[in-house]
Order: sequence, then structure tokens, then C-alpha cells
Amino acid sequence: MKNPTKRDGWRATAAAADVVCTMTPSRTPVVRDEDVRPGAHINALGADAPGKQELDATILRRGRVFLDDDEQARESGEVNVPLHDGRLSSNAIVGTLGEVVAGILPGRTSDTDITIFDSTGLAVQDLAVAALVYARARSQRVGEAIALVAD
Repeated sequence: MKNPTKRDGWRATAAAADVVCTMTPSRTPVVRDEDVRPGAHINALGADAPGKQELDATILRRGRVFLDDDEQARESGEVNVPLHDGRLSSNAIVGTLGEVVAGILPGRTSDTDITIFDSTGLAVQDLAVAALVYARARSQRVGEAIALVAD
């Protein structure tokens, strides 16, 4: 590659990664289809409002797409723009992360599946993770207790 740029560097890193996380405020795709290898997993976190989009719609069409909340993601998640402009079919959405965690749906069906988690942000999921981390920290006697409110 002649005169690689910083952008070329992160693209090469993404193309070699097992897990790619996006967290930009972009309204145009920043991750191209060729930036994602077979078998990769993508956590798409930046598209949290109508019109935002980080991933090329081709990635969504060839991947297994899971949402945190179906209604919220369709209106303001990574899938919102390609769904509304016809570049992505509703059938391309496999289900929700909750369905995978509950064992209702498989996340990955082969080693080459590209899996995509479209996260718009749900407080209930944040609280569930926080409770789990807190319980594990207490059981392992790690961390430091901090008083958030005065007695």
C-alpha cells in the first residue's frame, strides 16, 4: 500500500479482527463490506438516532443481525437507514440479543457467519450487566464500596 493513511490502518485492523466495535456519530457508513472478514462479530453502537449509520448495508445483508429492541432499532439503530431506503429487508433481521441469550435463537450457525449486534441502548440491559458485575465482584471480594448518598 502506497502512503497508507490512519484510515487505511484502522481498516486493515478491522479486516483482521474477530470483533469490531463501532461507536461513531456518523450518518454515512464508515465500515465497508470489504473491511469485515467472514466469521467476524460486529457490535454496532453508534447509530442511536434516525439517520445515523456506520455499516455498509451489504454487511447487514450478508450477516446475521440481532437487535437489542426491535422497535427502537428499526427507528434509530444501525438498521434504520437501510430499512427505510429499501437496501435491507426486514427479513434480514434474525431476532434480538435476548432471544440468543435465552437460547431461543442461535447466534452463529457456522464459523464463517458474520454476526452483528445493533445496540441502540437499553437501560434494562445496562442494569442487568451492572448487577451481574456487582454480584461477581462481591463474591470475589474485589473492588471498593463507595457511598453514593449520605446516610
